Amino acid sequence: MISRHIVAIIFMLALLIGVAACQSHAALTFYVATNGNDQWSGKLAAPNDGRTDGPFATIIRARDAIREVKGQGALTQPVTVFLRGGIYFLSEPFVLLPRDSGAADAPITYEAYQNEKPVLSGGVAITGWHSARVNGRDGWATTVPDVASGASYFKQLFVDDQRRPRTRLPDEGLYRFAGLLRPARDFMFDQGQDTVVFANDDIRDWRNLGDVEVIALHFWTEEHLPVAGVDTLTHQVTFTHPSLYRLTDGNRPNGARYYVENVFEALDKPGQWYLERNGTLYYLPKPGEEPAGVTVIAPRLQQVVRFEGDPDKQLFVEHINLRGISFTHTEWSYGNAATSIQAAIDVPAAILWQAARDCTLRNCTIAHVGTYGIELGPGCDRNQLVGNAFYDLGAGAVKLAAGSATSTVSDNQVFEGGQVFPSAVGIWVGNSAHNEVTHNLIHRFPYTGISVGWTWAYKPSPAEDNHIEYNVVHHIGLGLLDDLGAIYTLGIQPGTTIRNNLVHDVWSANGQARGIYLDAGSSEMVIENNVVLRTDDVALMENFGRDNQIRNNIFALGHQAQVKRAVAQSYRAFTVERNIVYFTDGGVLAGQFSDGNYAFDYNVYFNAKGRPVTFMGASFAQWQASGQDAHSVVADPHLLGLEQDLVTVAPDSPAFSLGFKAIDLSQVGPRPGGAPVPTE
Repeated sequence: MISRHIVAIIFMLALLIGVAACQSHAALTFYVATNGNDQWSGKLAAPNDGRTDGPFATIIRARDAIREVKGQGALTQPVTVFLRGGIYFLSEPFVLLPRDSGAADAPITYEAYQNEKPVLSGGVAITGWHSARVNGRDGWATTVPDVASGASYFKQLFVDDQRRPRTRLPDEGLYRFAGLLRPARDFMFDQGQDTVVFANDDIRDWRNLGDVEVIALHFWTEEHLPVAGVDTLTHQVTFTHPSLYRLTDGNRPNGARYYVENVFEALDKPGQWYLERNGTLYYLPKPGEEPAGVTVIAPRLQQVVRFEGDPDKQLFVEHINLRGISFTHTEWSYGNAATSIQAAIDVPAAILWQAARDCTLRNCTIAHVGTYGIELGPGCDRNQLVGNAFYDLGAGAVKLAAGSATSTVSDNQVFEGGQVFPSAVGIWVGNSAHNEVTHNLIHRFPYTGISVGWTWAYKPSPAEDNHIEYNVVHHIGLGLLDDLGAIYTLGIQPGTTIRNNLVHDVWSANGQARGIYLDAGSSEMVIENNVVLRTDDVALMENFGRDNQIRNNIFALGHQAQVKRAVAQSYRAFTVERNIVYFTDGGVLAGQFSDGNYAFDYNVYFNAKGRPVTFMGASFAQWQASGQDAHSVVADPHLLGLEQDLVTVAPDSPAFSLGFKAIDLSQVGPRPGGAPVPTE
């Protein structure tokens, strides 16, 4: 029989082994604070009384401390780096390499400490202001040494967390080019010009003319055109490079609309600023602003974070989490081209992940940036962008580029995009597959809210099995560009679904805005349970495509029509079943419907003004006689809540007898728990 003494020893040994095992898996913690010191251990949340130890001063030092730990062997426990509140001005991007990876059971997390608000800024504080007269007005001035030395020249300025505009002409609205040097019909749409005729004195031979920029708005894009010279006698302006597209108003012969930025002589309104090449920065303060009471920041970095894996060598950055951190103040550039063919696709992002796997960006804020917010590039897989706030964006929020896959982009708030590049997209999914874009709120974008696919016509496309669901997308287009959609697709996409989304208030410069826009070759998708309200063209448009299933949607209040098919082809374009179509203007259809390569049935149609429901000029009876909508009806669908956007269908609606299923909009948009957003 074992003695009590031996039992006690065995128990103590087991307890010690258990404690040691628990300690081996306990989280390793470092701290970073604005009052820290990179010579300290980083193990304390605040400096000790003697200021001999405390948190690190920089996130880069924390990364290096983790490298030192990993140099002693593989991680056996999670690692957390807590960032205390305050702004951290980065002199270089925060870069993580494959050797900085965590593991599935030992992830590495960079996280806000408790409820504090750390900010990683790609900018620099501007100080040293003094009073100055500029263009006959009282303002401030200071000298920026890096600009004076020629080392930098910034194009954005932020005052107390608000973007301040460069000077702009006209003050409101847009100019319009008076004409091209030869008739517009002589140019194909994709033939650009480097010289164009302007009207009146809209463009002048201003001082610092080489820093003046013309931004032309036409088709579905903007053209950034730095001025090379002006001839005031012939009213011709010449740019440093030709435009990408013909400088007309889309396919119309009249000149493109445009505005002019960065004219010194136009510095005359509170909140505007101008930067001389000699380093002198002028600012006209808003009422109540004083130099000692404001924080002025100019960007100096184009990127604040980079995950640099190598997809070719199969070296990945893995199991890294970013939580509760703000990323701000990055500069913009043209990227690979002065003008992108569409969607500002060549514009880079403030955060770049390449060959990143099983990483998360959660409850973070990306704001006051000059480009896209975050781009997931080649080799990215199984990453999550969840609960973040993206706003005040030079371009869009998220790019999922070719070679990335299986991303979750959910519960984000995305708004006030296109500040520099109006053609940018809120969430852009290129040739990328198996992604979930769900429960996002996207609004106030001048072009498109969500775009999926990047292959035109019927060529093979890597984009497939993408799910665009439970999003709210509204106030898109804003009357600035053309040929756009709140949700836009390209190419053959088997398995892709556009489901349970709420879309409303979509309008363009020339009446070419659609709620759901299936562009060139969009095929083999399911579009169901969506509510689309108030578009200046149609609720749904298919340019050309095949075998799309369009079912159980509410399409309401399209201005021109409700459903449009632009090109007739020999393929079955789509099947349109169990939808509610409700309108006041136009008819049900627009475009090409003479070939019969489509199928409509079990739908409810209603003109709320009591006018006849027509189908390309045909009556409902004539339309049925052509073989369409055999079981459909013209009747009031009894929609409720149209003005409040959360539309429901009354229980006595005739749609239910035709198989329509109720659409529950209570689940759309971000769910609780995301990053805080500013009060609008």
